[in-house]
Amino acid sequence: MTPDNTPDAGALRPEQLGTYFALMEAVSLLQRAVEQQLQTEGDLSYVQFQLLARLADAGRPLTMTELADGVVYSRSGLTHQAGLLEKAGLITRKPSSHDQRATMVTLTEEGLARVGRVLPGHIDVTRRLLFASLSDDDVDALGGIMTRVRDRMRQQRDSTARGRRTAPKNLRGAGPSE
Repeated sequence: MTPDNTPDAGALRPEQLGTYFALMEAVSLLQRAVEQQLQTEGDLSYVQFQLLARLADAGRPLTMTELADGVVYSRSGLTHQAGLLEKAGLITRKPSSHDQRATMVTLTEEGLARVGRVLPGHIDVTRRLLFASLSDDDVDALGGIMTRVRDRMRQQRDSTARGRRTAPKNLRGAGPSE
């Protein structure tokens, strides 16, 4: 074992490998179905739906930084998606009156209507593909497990991103932007 309690490098145990493949396949199948439903019913990508849904849930304008919280997407990609939503009339963006460095994003009535149009189908796909085969106890257990996994991944990502931000520009890799 390494100091952070992860196994040493080497092959995964058969049950770990099976769990990994089952998780990746399930996520891929769910993601494909969700993306198809959102595209068909709302002409939206999943990231666009996430942005609109966050704004609808907040019930108030949010900064781009607040919108980015929880969305696993590059900053430039997120800005591009927000631009597409703005062009479609689903959101508006303007500088914050309190902090000129911040951009405030507001959901338009048309954006709220689009969320309302796709949400029933989104819920149906999620229930049918993810939750239909799970008991309430299963949902609780899976939620706890995936929260731990996500939090660890975010911690790893955040520490890597912090290191990359503080490194001199000439030493930074050419990887995707944050």
